[in-house]
Amino acid sequence: LSSIPKELVELSKKISYYWCAPVRKVLQMMLPAAVKKNVSVRKKQLVTAAKNVGQLKEAAAKIRAKAPAQAMLLDRFLAGEREIPLSEISSKSSLKKLIVEGLLKIQDEINPLESAHFFAVKPKKLSEEQQAVFDAVESSLQEQKFQTHLLFGITGSGKTEVYIRLIEESLRLGRGVICMVPEIALTEQTIERFRARFVDEKMAILHHRLSDGERNQAFQEILGGKIRLVIGARSAIFSPVQNLGLIIVDEEHSASYKSDETPTIHARDVAILRAQQLNASVLLGSATPSFESFRNAQIGKYQLHRLTKRPEAIKPPHVHLVDLNRMRERKERLFSELLIDKMKERLQKGEQTLIFLNRRGYHTQLHCGSCQKAIECPDCALPLTFHRSADTLSCHLCAHQIKPPRECPGCRAPTLKYRGVGTEQVERSIHAIFPSSRTLRLDADTTRQKGKHGELYREFATGKADILVGTQMVAKGLHFPNVTLVGVLNADQTLYIPDFRKAEETFQLLVQVAGRAGRSDVPGEVILQTNFIDSPLIAQALKGDYEAFYNEEVTSRELFNYPPFGKLAKLIFKGKDEAKTRLFANDCKEALVKLLPKEISIFPVTPCGYAKVKGSFRFQLLLSSKSLRPLQELIKKGSLSRFLSQREPSIRIDIDPLSTYS
Repeated sequence: LSSIPKELVELSKKISYYWCAPVRKVLQMMLPAAVKKNVSVRKKQLVTAAKNVGQLKEAAAKIRAKAPAQAMLLDRFLAGEREIPLSEISSKSSLKKLIVEGLLKIQDEINPLESAHFFAVKPKKLSEEQQAVFDAVESSLQEQKFQTHLLFGITGSGKTEVYIRLIEESLRLGRGVICMVPEIALTEQTIERFRARFVDEKMAILHHRLSDGERNQAFQEILGGKIRLVIGARSAIFSPVQNLGLIIVDEEHSASYKSDETPTIHARDVAILRAQQLNASVLLGSATPSFESFRNAQIGKYQLHRLTKRPEAIKPPHVHLVDLNRMRERKERLFSELLIDKMKERLQKGEQTLIFLNRRGYHTQLHCGSCQKAIECPDCALPLTFHRSADTLSCHLCAHQIKPPRECPGCRAPTLKYRGVGTEQVERSIHAIFPSSRTLRLDADTTRQKGKHGELYREFATGKADILVGTQMVAKGLHFPNVTLVGVLNADQTLYIPDFRKAEETFQLLVQVAGRAGRSDVPGEVILQTNFIDSPLIAQALKGDYEAFYNEEVTSRELFNYPPFGKLAKLIFKGKDEAKTRLFANDCKEALVKLLPKEISIFPVTPCGYAKVKGSFRFQLLLSSKSLRPLQELIKKGSLSRFLSQREPSIRIDIDPLSTYS
């Protein structure tokens, strides 16, 4: 640990107030696995298919009974994976046999960044609003004064240009920069745009898809001061950048910055804490700020800046609302007639279309018409999703897979029917309607292997596809100037989830995805298909009226003492035995009630939204308070030590949870 800068060690001590894990676990997050294992830097090896899909499917069927491990490995390729890192394959003997049979092969990975050529791009002239933001943050940089700035800019208003100018200024002053983005897909785009502006500046790209060797090399170069600019997802905040002067958190509202594993930290909050230690500046950017950040700006804790205009040549997209109830009456399935007509227009004009549905797979479940039950994962009690390309039913929580049965496993009736729609079905349906269209799909299934995000992004950005179908990966910050139509197939599907944040998340998602249309001088259109055509939330999202939505939503938040006006702590109890876990949770609640000060409210013990995950039953207990300190003091009481030290059932504490459901 002697090689870790002292400020990171101090940071880890302050993070320990989350009470999620010992400081040791936080330090482990800072150290790449490669450093701990002393892994040498070498090219990563990948396993790829040596035969076509038909041959692999035939081979898997022949060996499934005698060699299930080999068949399962082939199934990964049949499910859509094109490359699997050699390090991820546990059964090397099974792999060796498949290589001998000529079904699979091993090859070295080629890093596209090493071979790519980037040409310098001249900076754009800043607008008055952009210049005002730049001047304010530059002043903090010059004075080496800690300050958190919130950049509230509508989609397409030029937030990235402000980021780039401020990075240039920080580097000119000899201070390092961390720029965080929520998704790997955005990392790829950010790399491309930053490379074009920082041709002579070496930068590190950090995310979970890196090999141990790549992570080790980046870590050592950052620590040695050879790299001053780091771009990455959540874990990038722990990179040991020397003389750190600026931290940028793009799309700061994104839930991707919050860890759902121990320690349950929020990278945005860690960024502010780290900047405070170093007298650095923090810039949080979003078109739809989190309620917590906007509230902090209102009370003067953050400095608020606004970008209210797109460039003069770029107009806001025109939005159409389509009633899903009317669509059902007219027997229209996935796409309304209006959406089909608009897609046809774009194909004729050579413009691009983006179709959004936040459900992957082909069908969302296989349902029995006799007993009225869906086929569920035995370990997660969650309906299995049908993936047509692999002909499997799959659990999206634990990856359990089975072949679709012909009769109901419960009542043995042959009345099984598929229900629900996912992105795989949307893609196939588009091909059926427009056979000559070139379509790409961006979701967790098509981006399993490393580098696939970047490959799909570049294909679409360079016009090699007409239509991009995707989940929320396509909604956050991607910039495609030739996209002039965005179709949202079900604009309100997340509103059915009983969680106090779901309205906020739905609003953010709709505004963000609508903002992908019309980002050049060609006018854009957005078509939202919704069940709640008269919903105030939908109307506010269409107008991009964030403050109207915020003012309406926070009324109930303040009434129930929910964030941003109060603090929440969620205690999650997990165990293999349902009754024992419930009893453990209730015992813990009783222990807390005896110590409960009047400032804290305690809720009943309830099953989590995902009540069973990977064979473990899950219950939750919520605590709320006006401020954090009473919750800290309560949870630190010695009476909880016996619960926290127990491993089965176990307890996990999440401060400021992003969900009261999952």
